[in-house]
Amino acid sequence: MPIKVNFKNSALKKTSANLVLFVDEKFSTNSLRKYISNSELSYISDLLKTTDLSKNLLVFELSSKKKVVLVSIKKNIKNSEIENLGAELFGRINYGKNSEYFINSDSIAINQKNFIGYFLHGLKLKSYEFKKYKSKKDSRIININVIGNKNKLPPNELLKFKALEEGTFYTRDLVSEPGNVLHPDEYAKRLNSLKKFGLKVNIYNEKKLKKLGMNALLGVGQGSIRGSYLVTIEWNGARNNSKPLAFIGKGVCFDTGGYSLKPAKFMEDMTYDMAGSAVVVGLMKNLALRKAKINAVGVVGLVENMVSGNAQRPGDIVKSYSGKTIEILNTDAEGRLVLADALTFTEKKFKPKFMVDLATLTGAIIVSLGSEYAGLFSNNDKLSKELINAGEKVQEKLWRMPLHKNYDKLINSKNADMQNINYVGGAGSTTAAQFLQRFILNNTPWAHLDIAGMAFSKYGGALNSGGATGYGVRLLNQLIKDHYE
Repeated sequence: MPIKVNFKNSALKKTSANLVLFVDEKFSTNSLRKYISNSELSYISDLLKTTDLSKNLLVFELSSKKKVVLVSIKKNIKNSEIENLGAELFGRINYGKNSEYFINSDSIAINQKNFIGYFLHGLKLKSYEFKKYKSKKDSRIININVIGNKNKLPPNELLKFKALEEGTFYTRDLVSEPGNVLHPDEYAKRLNSLKKFGLKVNIYNEKKLKKLGMNALLGVGQGSIRGSYLVTIEWNGARNNSKPLAFIGKGVCFDTGGYSLKPAKFMEDMTYDMAGSAVVVGLMKNLALRKAKINAVGVVGLVENMVSGNAQRPGDIVKSYSGKTIEILNTDAEGRLVLADALTFTEKKFKPKFMVDLATLTGAIIVSLGSEYAGLFSNNDKLSKELINAGEKVQEKLWRMPLHKNYDKLINSKNADMQNINYVGGAGSTTAAQFLQRFILNNTPWAHLDIAGMAFSKYGGALNSGGATGYGVRLLNQLIKDHYE
């Protein structure tokens, strides 16, 4: 549901409607008499005596036209916890006809920098819905009026929150689109429109990719009537010619599994197999909107893995952009083929400071980590620690998984340099990452994020209401903010 936020300088009259007030962990009401009438204060105080105070947020219905929401703030609260409070508020007000709330910033008893910014950020992230194809539209808008002397946000901080929200929402929008709408041809067109934000966009079509020798990527898409593409998105925000930070995404717009066909049950979820690329796109849009003082490049491989008379067969051998040959034993292990060419191309062309790739790569990572952590595989301890710490700050957690040369024997092929799947069994996510590592040719610091369990949530999370999560945009933005900007 759309949220409209207004910052108002005027003081709130005690007779005004729905009010959001901040209190301490014990829900002390002593400071509230400035904001509500004595009778309302007495009523709330009586109810608090028999209320479970372990909750973060309590709602008191004072009349059919007025609610008072008390939000508990603990000492030493983290920014991520403030965001959670904002998200929880949205969950409590997103119903009924009440559509206007006043948040009194003067009731905040702590001096946390940008408290209101983080609170509203969480509220907005939680409010996202994808209802583009619903014929019956919900016209309700929730108006949030922020009043009091602590409601001021510096313009640059306001811009950062807004850019991050827009980048995250763009990612969620892309992931939510059905496969018949967001096929590779349409996706490439949408990426070309990002030029209006100051991004440099180059689209490599099939003709260009064949000339470059990207046969691993092209092999995945050859069964589709749609085109296959590699798209580069550059942001040059640094005043020097420093090496860019590189982010690479798997963009399989729909994945049938090819001739290694997936089961029919839940195949409709394979519209989400382009989530890695969507994270890269949302991140780049965010960096452009907030005028980040870095150089960065996003590279996405866009394909559709379909079944046809021209589709790739199990047993085919392809020569990758790197020159290494790959035996295709399973056409459903396709994402690593797309990333293989994209990784080598990015390293050769842009000579980046580091590379981070994101992909809904393996079901095995969901078996390992569920929907709590994404898998992190890396050749660099420093980059791994930075990513893990950034993830903890924004509640987009990572768990480092092993890479080791002993796993290589599981993907060595008798007929080519390597095979695209481990048929011995076990270590599915690790052998996939081990495969990708073979396409890092110059020891560039690299991290692979397997986000298969994190890109989409059927039941919702702290900062999303179910569906596409946008996982990764805020994580990588935090990484850049903390260490590279």
